[in-house]
Amino acid sequence: MLDIIKIEDLCYDYIMTDENDNVVEKTEALKNISFSVPDGQFLAVLGHNGCGKSTLAKHFNAILVPTSGRVIVDGIDTSDEERIYDIRKTVGMVFQNPDNQLVATIVEEDVAFAPENLGVPPDEIRRRVDEALKQVDMYDFREHSPHQLSGGQKQRVAIAGIIAMQPRCIVMDEPTAMLDPKGRREVMKTIKRLNKEQGITVILITHYMDEAALADRIIVMDKGSILMDGEPHKIFARGKELRRAGLDVPQVTELSEMLRESGVNISSEIIFEDECAKAVSELKLRTKTAVAEKKVGHIREDKSSEAARLENVTYKYSVGTPFEKTAVDDVSLSINRGEFIGIIGHTGSGKSTLIQHLNGLIKPTSGVVLIDGKNIHDKNINIRDIRFKVGIVFQYSEHQLFEETVAKDIAYGPTNMGLSEDEVKKRVESAAQSMGITHLLEKSPFDLSGGQQRRAALAGVLAMEPEILILDEPAAGLDPKGREKILGLIKEYKRTSGKTILLVSHSMEDIVKYAEKVLVMNKGKMFCFDYTDKVFERTDELAAIGLDVPQITRFSHKLKELGVDIGNDIYTVERAKERICSLIKG
Repeated sequence: MLDIIKIEDLCYDYIMTDENDNVVEKTEALKNISFSVPDGQFLAVLGHNGCGKSTLAKHFNAILVPTSGRVIVDGIDTSDEERIYDIRKTVGMVFQNPDNQLVATIVEEDVAFAPENLGVPPDEIRRRVDEALKQVDMYDFREHSPHQLSGGQKQRVAIAGIIAMQPRCIVMDEPTAMLDPKGRREVMKTIKRLNKEQGITVILITHYMDEAALADRIIVMDKGSILMDGEPHKIFARGKELRRAGLDVPQVTELSEMLRESGVNISSEIIFEDECAKAVSELKLRTKTAVAEKKVGHIREDKSSEAARLENVTYKYSVGTPFEKTAVDDVSLSINRGEFIGIIGHTGSGKSTLIQHLNGLIKPTSGVVLIDGKNIHDKNINIRDIRFKVGIVFQYSEHQLFEETVAKDIAYGPTNMGLSEDEVKKRVESAAQSMGITHLLEKSPFDLSGGQQRRAALAGVLAMEPEILILDEPAAGLDPKGREKILGLIKEYKRTSGKTILLVSHSMEDIVKYAEKVLVMNKGKMFCFDYTDKVFERTDELAAIGLDVPQITRFSHKLKELGVDIGNDIYTVERAKERICSLIKG
């Protein structure tokens, strides 16, 4: 099989110069990288934030050219400026945020944009646009406006725009990072179909281990170099090395590791739930039914410990216009002090609109929002005081940073609360300590890594000591180590402070790991609000509204189909391991 991309001793340095073009700082981003990609292969690239993945990706279609070494695309050296057209026609790029790639007001016009710029004849453009949209299952949306689409649909349109160029290779840099589970499934289904049915070479950069497991081959990067290169089963069998590199393994791989550590004879090369279910069902078991713990009862409201309450809250956008839309529809719920609540739902389900009601950023079209038993929109309530009580950290919170130093950024909120200089200083130090960034206080927030910026922005809200802390996808875009770090710090903050935490997330694994209760939103309505175990028992119902359950839960269902029942409440790897061990030991 011929190689579509060949990389020889690739090195790339980011160079910072002064006004006289003198080198002030040089950062080695890529170091002596060599590998090739066969035509038609599905290659996944893994690595922690800052390891060089995106820098490498930009070399595949000559957005960057090597400081030294060579990148050959279909026989063309990417340093040959006269052949840039041919290189970019061969290798298309799809980036993380589809909103940054969509340029037209109609879907089919957006897909036609690149072929038009390539000088393709009109009749051929029409054919390519229709074919590309059919390949990503978006043909029926060809006359829609992109802004009316979901995240997953937008990303598929972005992919169609690349397909219309008829590239032989598509490079995707974390294309599912901003999507809900349904959107992720849509995009991954499209990627696999393009690769297997159309023969297009796919290079997928991702932080999701389950996505990488679907590839033909995985390359793992660390500190600008290649750490591992091999078939997915072999790569994920090296779990300890992956964790040292800031990565993770699929949940069923982790389960097989834990079982082996407990003395169970099971393969180290398990990455899919059906493989794991088959392997466990073939173990020598004393019994095939595990005893589950007693179920937690249903939620009972207790107004004496209530931190917040929504009563029949409805919110409509663009009221009285043809674009009127109900984003939140008659939601009533009670949140108690000290609870850790997860909020899930597909893109557009109303999650973000709902949480903005809790500190008055949005006023209900109808219904009442109460904090500490008081209607926050009463005339005698100062909404500014409510916003000090209820802090919201938005998705990609690093975009909220703006001061000269981290310390000044964290101090901004407490200073505006009118606190004394000593109290502000005390809160800055306390919040920085909670987020593990005391050593960064005098640095510019813009000189920090992505994970550090996220923690600095979070510290700025913590410094106001809100009674309720709302986090909207705080770990979005972070690598597994960064995600574990920030969510672990939030959990520890909740333990030491006793504050109420609301966590909005698309990661079911994170929700089951940290949340005591889960609120599920669907089409603006409250689908359910219950203890975590109770919510994730409803696997089929969650799937029907575009959500997902953790891989370990899907594994338990497949295991039950094979005659081994470890319970309907398997949401963590630890619980699965305990139940399976109980079957072996009797």
